[in-house]
This record gives sequence, C-alpha cells and structure tokens, in this order.
Amino acid sequence: MEAVFPPPTTSNKSHSIFITSNPTPRRRSSFITSEIQEIRVCTNRSCRRQGSMQTLETITALAPPTVAVKSCGCLNRCGNGPNLVALPTGTLVGHCGTMSRAAEVLVALCGGAWDSAAADKSLEALALRNKAEIELSNNNLSQAELFLTQAIELRPIGGIHITFKDRSIARLALGNHSGALEDAAQALELNPLYPEAYICQGDAFLAMSQFDSAHKSYLTALHIDPSIRRSKSFKARMANLEKLTAAPT
Repeated sequence: MEAVFPPPTTSNKSHSIFITSNPTPRRRSSFITSEIQEIRVCTNRSCRRQGSMQTLETITALAPPTVAVKSCGCLNRCGNGPNLVALPTGTLVGHCGTMSRAAEVLVALCGGAWDSAAADKSLEALALRNKAEIELSNNNLSQAELFLTQAIELRPIGGIHITFKDRSIARLALGNHSGALEDAAQALELNPLYPEAYICQGDAFLAMSQFDSAHKSYLTALHIDPSIRRSKSFKARMANLEKLTAAPT
C-alpha cells in the first residue's frame, strides 16, 4: 500500500493525509499509539545520497517504544527518496529527506493524521533532550533536569521514555531519590522492556538502601538484555550491591 502524503513544504499550515484504504479511527491518548509496528528506512546508495541516514536517526529518536525502526535495502523507488515503509500495513512513503519531513511522516503514520504542530513539538523535544545529554556529560545536572522537564511537557510523538530515563539519572545525581524512582517508573510504564530504565530504577533503590528491590531491577534488566552482563558499569553495580548487602548493619 502506498500512502499519498502532502508534498514537502516550508509552510506551517496543517495538511490532510490520504491513504489507499480508510484508516480505522482510534482514540488519541496522552502518548500516541498506533497499529504501526515497524518502520524501515532505505539506506541504499540513492536514498543515502538524499539524506536517509538523517531520516533514520530522526525517526529512531522520535519513534514510540512500540515501533521498531530499522534500516533496509532498496524499496524500488529510486529518485523519490529517501524512502521508507511502515509495517505491517506496507505503507510506502517517499521524499523524507529532512528532519521536519521525517517527523511529520512519523506523526502521520503513528497518529493517523497529518499534524505539523505535533511534529514541530516532537523535534523541539528532541533538541531539548540532546541539549540535556550534553549538560549531563558536563555534570550540569540542574540545567539538564530543566531541559528534560521542558521536553516532557511538549508531549512528543515518541522517545519520551528515553527522556524520563535521562531525567531519572539527573535527579538521582541531584539527590532526588524519589523523583528518580518515579521517572524510572514512568519510563517503564511507556516501555516495559526498557533495560536502561530498570538500571535507573535499581540505582534509585540502591541509593535508598532498598537492596532487594535494586537486585530485582538489575536482574530484570539483565533478563531483557543479557549483553549488559559484559559491561563494566553493570559489573560495577552488581559488585557494589554485593558489597553493601554483605556489610554489617
């Protein structure tokens, strides 16, 4: 199925979206959900020259946790790229060569309507999240928390589970243990299979001396992603937990 999207435009006006079959009406919740399960972005030579790597990066950063984003080979629409396909509907979309266009297409696919305002807010939230990550790396914790709070308030189309996770890290470093725990829980409510959020949850429990709960959170993260067993940070966490548990009370 090929979607007929409005052509790329620099106008701020809203557009309608038309597809070859009528979309099923759906209620829009606080965080948009959809029947789309996967988006594949062509990164073959032609589309790559037209900017598909930026498209892939943008959609990956903004996609709801229920939507997997992957690269793929040629979609046989060379010259109309960058191209992507949404599954399981098989919806093909072309001309996704800018961040704004990619965000608008993602909102349309996942929200069921063409909404330029929602796309703009999602991109703004992503920019704030990127700024916050820089501030976190520079240990400017209060500024990072502010940026992340602003990003959450924008209610982007997706990626908000990452924002909650990042704010959990900032709040824990600021000594706000309960806030860090709450943010980790929010991230897991949005994405129950998010190992990094379980790590944040475990870190908050550890800071609150709730060792059994911390151990459970760490093991859940390991169960979801066994590869973290090899990471130095995970080994350090488990060693610290074991040391604190063995310490005399």
